[in-house]
Amino acid sequence: MTWRTGVLLALLVVAVTAAALMPPWPQNPAYHAFADQRLLLGVPHFWNVVSNIAFIGAGLFGLALWREVDWRARPGRWGWLVVGTGGVLTGIGSAYYHIAPDNQTLYWDRLPMAILFMGIFSIAIGERISARAGSRLLAPLVLLGAASVEVWRQGELAAAGAGDLRFYGLVQYYPMLALALILLMYPARNEGGRHWWGMLGLYSGAKLAELSDAAVYGVSAGLVSGHVLKHVLGGAALAVLFGGLRSAQVGSGSPGGAGPPRN
Repeated sequence: MTWRTGVLLALLVVAVTAAALMPPWPQNPAYHAFADQRLLLGVPHFWNVVSNIAFIGAGLFGLALWREVDWRARPGRWGWLVVGTGGVLTGIGSAYYHIAPDNQTLYWDRLPMAILFMGIFSIAIGERISARAGSRLLAPLVLLGAASVEVWRQGELAAAGAGDLRFYGLVQYYPMLALALILLMYPARNEGGRHWWGMLGLYSGAKLAELSDAAVYGVSAGLVSGHVLKHVLGGAALAVLFGGLRSAQVGSGSPGGAGPPRN
């Protein structure tokens, strides 16, 4: 085990321990009370619904690019497919949720999102640490992401408000923290790393916008809410990530030109 692997494992142990020591984390019912409640063109919560086109568009962009890449020369083929598909399904699931937001519909928002996070994490592992590890971890990570949402859902089915979000929170936040460390500790290869940092920056902005939903809505005099900005920035983060794949392909002069990392 290298010291870098040790750092990532230590962070995982700390994150798992912290989640285990926390009290159960139920879904706050107030979460569904978004700032922008406007009905337009017969669509409730119109802007929260239609802003998900950012995720769908980014996912479709990724899927179109996925078909063009020569995957014989580049790791992460199935991880990138999961991320592109996850982007489209996240947009669809989130739009469905926002039409009638409650804990039941929220499941279909969170399920593809958790899978999307795990796909991104497996790609980062494959590109920066080990192509073999990234490939082998993809399926277990995707199953782990789906399981985290299902654990919360089963709690809700047992009793309203009894769902526990600790596992889901771990799945959402640990990979992004670990990704930042991976980018710092493992040098970029031919593809560079700006798209990864750009994705992380936009994702962080999306989380801040989500937490500032009502504040953004008030400051903008009702023009836009923080949650709408979350969707736009989240979709942009995904597009930037796929843009990095495209740039590496073009910059190398041939599809999949970036050499694979060590195994």
